[in-house]
Amino acid sequence: MAEVKPGDTVHIHYTGTLLDGTAFDSSEGREPLSFEVGSGQIIPGLDVAIPGMTVGEKKVVKIACTDAYGPLNPEMRQAVPREGIPDDIPLEVGTQLQMQTPDGQAMPVMIVELDEATVTLDANHPLAGKDLQFDIELVKID
Repeated sequence: MAEVKPGDTVHIHYTGTLLDGTAFDSSEGREPLSFEVGSGQIIPGLDVAIPGMTVGEKKVVKIACTDAYGPLNPEMRQAVPREGIPDDIPLEVGTQLQMQTPDGQAMPVMIVELDEATVTLDANHPLAGKDLQFDIELVKID
């Protein structure tokens, strides 16, 4: 039976969870996730777990944050004055907003703290700093 090697396009079903079991993503009820192995299209820790698998094989993979979405970067958090945020934007912890970088790129941020004078925005990926687990099943190799 053929084994996955770098450069193959694979199709996997997966469920991603935090180490406490909280699910954050799954292909359940959707088409399998397709990507080229070794191309950097998915997080590094998952990309290196696929080579050697065969169609129908299932695997549980634990991935450290450094091989997933990286550690939390304190420089990606910024407190801005409340008056710098338009009045029509709801200010609640957990609200996701989109800011624009100086070069015009859209950047998602989340409100993580509020006080009377400032709103603290976090541009880290929501899974940054978290170790992850993926239950994967190899469905097909192209």
